Amino acid sequence: MFKNVYTRLGLISSVVSICLLIALPRIPIKSDNQWLKVDSFLGGYKFSLLDGKYNFDFSKLKRGLDLNGGVRIVLRAELDDVIEEDRDAAVESAVEVIERRINLLGVTEPYIAVVKVGEERRIVVEIPGLENITDAIALIGETAQIKFMVLKDDVEWSVEKYQEYYLNPTVWEETGVTGADMRGANVVFGTGGPRAGGQSKPQIQISFTNEGLEKFSEVAKQNIDKPVAIFLDDEVAPISMAVVDKNLAEGLVEDPIISGSFTLKDAQALSVQIRAGALPISISVMEQKSIGATLGQESVNKSFFAGLIGFGLVLIFMIYMYKRFGVLAAVSLIIYTIIVMAIFKIIPVVLTLPGIAGLVLSVGMASDANILIFERIKEEILWGKPEGLAIKHGFDRAWTSIRDSNISSLITAFILFQFGSGPVRGFALTLAVGIMVSLFTSIFVVRTLIEAFNVANDRFKVSTIEKLTT
Repeated sequence: MFKNVYTRLGLISSVVSICLLIALPRIPIKSDNQWLKVDSFLGGYKFSLLDGKYNFDFSKLKRGLDLNGGVRIVLRAELDDVIEEDRDAAVESAVEVIERRINLLGVTEPYIAVVKVGEERRIVVEIPGLENITDAIALIGETAQIKFMVLKDDVEWSVEKYQEYYLNPTVWEETGVTGADMRGANVVFGTGGPRAGGQSKPQIQISFTNEGLEKFSEVAKQNIDKPVAIFLDDEVAPISMAVVDKNLAEGLVEDPIISGSFTLKDAQALSVQIRAGALPISISVMEQKSIGATLGQESVNKSFFAGLIGFGLVLIFMIYMYKRFGVLAAVSLIIYTIIVMAIFKIIPVVLTLPGIAGLVLSVGMASDANILIFERIKEEILWGKPEGLAIKHGFDRAWTSIRDSNISSLITAFILFQFGSGPVRGFALTLAVGIMVSLFTSIFVVRTLIEAFNVANDRFKVSTIEKLTT
């Protein structure tokens, strides 16, 4: 595949051009004179697809807490009043509530993780771009509340007005049934009946306490063929709005089931939301730290300067040691940097200081692959092979060593990403992306550039000989 060197050069040029447009920051292009009037920009593009369903913002890299500033809060989950088998679910519910509340702050890319220390469970929350730590603690520290509500007596129910009532909190009134009357919510599977072909459909079973079941039974009997809505944290729209079936209301002796056109993912998400109010837990602040944006920018500047020096030294070393091969390797490293920065914006990667370290490390690994290839080529030439064959053997025979070393590094990065937290995951992600791109540039790009150089050199020699003989 892509045996023709010009086809490969065209592919590389296309990839680099697209990645360069993505990687570039927004560069204004302005000209206002008698010959040319331009007011535009290059790079830093923003666009959306399918009427805003997919949005892309390549204007800047997303930066983590240590680069962008923000707050870091460590919370202790108070689980003394929660039975052992429900503790993991209770903490999971608390994390769900905290994440939703952080999103209400208008910030993005929060990092939330549960850390278990002995029997104690802690929730680590990192919020980049937030300055007011007091508001953050006040918001995420509140206990989740769930309420079952019904339509007011003077509100007439009809299916046609479902959406209208769904978004109008003024038509609802409390029933007295709350999360305190619940024990949990789980996804179960029921038969869809003949229309569904007898297939199992995901449903949500709400588990009440004995007293809660009696209270909910009375609510159900008084609201047959009317909706009972579940509200969480005083949100405007309910998280569920199910119509009470007559058969259910007359014989409610077991935990009720919410059925509907749920996918398994939707049912699981809704059950977690309901559990967030069903299993409220107290949390206390163990540690709070605010990181200023000035410190973050200083860290960026120092990291950029260090990376630039390292990158420059690598280029000098490669050119000094391997001459024209080193120059082509240097070109491939520049291409590598452009592609990696574009991928970071596409994913998007939340860049942290350890993430920058992973990127710099992957540059060294990309150079290491080229060194293995070039040293092998030198050995092949010393053994009397012609240069063209030596280059072919150099790439082919160095590949196994490059493959094995990079696979082992990718496995390590995967383990760090899977089991690490926060900055460790950022380091692992940038390292893995860098390794995969380095395989493309150190093998495919460098080989193509060397072959293109040799073809051009051979044609130049032929052209020179023809001129001299005529």
